[in-house]
Amino acid sequence: MKHLVGKVMSKKTKFMGEDVTMKKLSVSQVMEIQEKSKTVGEDENASIQLLQYVIACAVEGAEDLSTEDFSAFPVDELSRLSNDVLTFSGLGNGAQGK
Repeated sequence: MKHLVGKVMSKKTKFMGEDVTMKKLSVSQVMEIQEKSKTVGEDENASIQLLQYVIACAVEGAEDLSTEDFSAFPVDELSRLSNDVLTFSGLGNGAQGK
């Protein structure tokens, strides 16, 4: 199994009608997301920052987006993309990691 350390699994999903490539989150990324989610509560800014973090970790090219770039996207599209990432990574509703 040692040869599989660092291997990245990815698949395409739709974002705003276009194909984007997302990769499965690592255990350390999942732990970081869980830690960040504890402080979200009802704070809308913290929720958006968490969405941005999840997407930046998993979607190809998203790590280069500024906060201003990120703020230009529709919230429902960002939420769906984040849910796709979490489900693909084995978390969230109906998590199957397919």
